[in-house]
Amino acid sequence: MPEYAILVHPSANRVYAASAPALLRAELAVFGAAGLGGGLSAADELELGGVGYVTFASPEPLSERAIALLSNLSSLYALFELGDGVLRPVLVRPLAKTDSDLLTIQKYAGKTNEQFTKLLLNVTLLASADPTGWLERPRTLLDPLCGRGTTLNQAVMYGFDATGLDVDGKDFEAYEQFIKTWLRTKRVKHTADSGQLRRNKVRLGRRLDVEYAFDKDDYKGGQTRRLTYFNADTLTTDEVLKANSVDVIVTDAPYGVQHGSHREAGLTRSPRDLLAAAVPVWTRVLRPGGALGISWNTHVLPREELVAVLARAGLDVREGGPYEEFGHRVDQAIERDLVVAAKPV
Repeated sequence: MPEYAILVHPSANRVYAASAPALLRAELAVFGAAGLGGGLSAADELELGGVGYVTFASPEPLSERAIALLSNLSSLYALFELGDGVLRPVLVRPLAKTDSDLLTIQKYAGKTNEQFTKLLLNVTLLASADPTGWLERPRTLLDPLCGRGTTLNQAVMYGFDATGLDVDGKDFEAYEQFIKTWLRTKRVKHTADSGQLRRNKVRLGRRLDVEYAFDKDDYKGGQTRRLTYFNADTLTTDEVLKANSVDVIVTDAPYGVQHGSHREAGLTRSPRDLLAAAVPVWTRVLRPGGALGISWNTHVLPREELVAVLARAGLDVREGGPYEEFGHRVDQAIERDLVVAAKPV
């Protein structure tokens, strides 16, 4: 049975770096079960020459498609075939349409770790009815609490269409400035338009619409991707987007008062109430067969309560096994976990 070793990607965040091997093992288990038909086993940690690796076994040598899928593991830095203590490099082909500085340039307090953002997106994609189709066909992603756009940027990295909502005007302005500057600096062919967001003659906020292509010929031929940011209340999601229009919803829920709703009294200060009100709204724009992934602070909302919210919205929650092994410490006040659920076909 062939064995493989993953060199874990270094992280500037010391706390996340300590959690990364365990998180990678759980993510690897989801990749194996949902994307590779359960064909991976014996995930473990191994030290060679003073360097730590995450190892796993496969019943047969990894196929080209399996390698293409595993190349996108969130903390994978390098992949090796392992035999008699010898590491043989395996060429990986991550689905990266542009440079990783799109994810790493932005630095600000409260930014979600970009490796964890990728992990959350991966696990959500694998919960959908077509768990590996995103390797060939771009998906449409929504982050209804997008902040300064880490999830949107990861969607761009994957070549997806992406939409974000956030009620915080400063975050909207910061992201607009960042993405316009980044596109110009990278000389990416694009158009960017911003202005008022209105529905039925009612002003809901502001909008940013970007159309772009990394290849000039694709841009000329209309083979473009779209990036949209609505500076609007998350409870208006089903007003600004069509029903059944997005493939995946991925969001890092607020740990406190930021990014909450202004529409209903009390929601601004309660992540619990915000999610209870917002999840049904978000679910209406999710396509049948699509999946929703949420990360949150377990200190403010027990897992069973969030699972109940998702179930009441008609979603099938993925439970047990690796799906309950993603909890990890962020800081003294935040213990982060994730939950994913699918909308029945």
